[in-house]
Amino acid sequence: MSEKIYVGVDVGGTTIKTGICNEEGTLLKTYEGPTGEGSEAILNNMAAYARAIVDQSSYSWDDVQGIGVGIAGFLDIPNGIVTFSANLDLRNVHVKAIMQEKTGKPVELNNDANVAALGEAWSGAGKGVSNLVCYTLGTGVGGGIIVGGRVVEGFNGMAGELGHINIVPDVEAIQCGCGKLGCLETVSSATGIIRMAKDAVARGDRTSLSSVENIMAKDVVDAAKAGDEVAIRIVNRAAYYLGKSMATVAVVLNPQRFIVGGGVSKAGDYLFDQIREVYAEQAQPRAREGVEIVPAVLGNNAGVVGAAGLIAR
Repeated sequence: MSEKIYVGVDVGGTTIKTGICNEEGTLLKTYEGPTGEGSEAILNNMAAYARAIVDQSSYSWDDVQGIGVGIAGFLDIPNGIVTFSANLDLRNVHVKAIMQEKTGKPVELNNDANVAALGEAWSGAGKGVSNLVCYTLGTGVGGGIIVGGRVVEGFNGMAGELGHINIVPDVEAIQCGCGKLGCLETVSSATGIIRMAKDAVARGDRTSLSSVENIMAKDVVDAAKAGDEVAIRIVNRAAYYLGKSMATVAVVLNPQRFIVGGGVSKAGDYLFDQIREVYAEQAQPRAREGVEIVPAVLGNNAGVVGAAGLIAR
């Protein structure tokens, strides 16, 4: 078969997901396997799963144009090195060079939030849009920036760390996992929403959440939708700082579209309507003209599609 294909590898703490995409960014096939323990096992599994997905398809290894890899952590992207990953046993590992040696194919490496943004830009909610910013609301707040159709990495790979925008006033700020005070992810991530709910329960606030044994972000959103005043305040706060951060980003990058994905985004219009309202109030008029704030559409496949896109795009 002569069609060019691109393999994406999305490395998570427990599983590695691989996918095959064509030149249009269509995801043709996926394959998953355990991540493994130790850098050698992880790298061997990455290479093996990339081979396996092609072997199980109608394509040959010769059709593969390259392999893109997305990994959460601190990366030296220009040199293809994972300097540190909190959820993986990878520290100062030359992933790009080792994977090229193991597979005999060109390899590109980037962080998980960047590849998710690229996936959405290539064939998801940002298809056809050259300039966009993607937020991922999960355990933390991840981010990815696409300008002119390309991922913006910055000079050492730290561009797009939207969760660490210092946006919460000092009087309200708490310490983020990064060590700084007032980061966006302390209030707008699933972790932040759960923390605020648990704090409210511990204070004795009157809320239906006090009867929930193990509070999750979805419980808070559901309670807010049902009219629980404490939950409403928590979700409003998360939405407020998201919208405000977008207004800040807008005057720096002037994106045409903001895409919001991750588990918290499943709150739907209840959350998005609030974010849009805050953005409209906070953004400079020219910077909000024609700008859309939309949910991501690729879900858990954004990582493998975007990783493949590191090669294709």
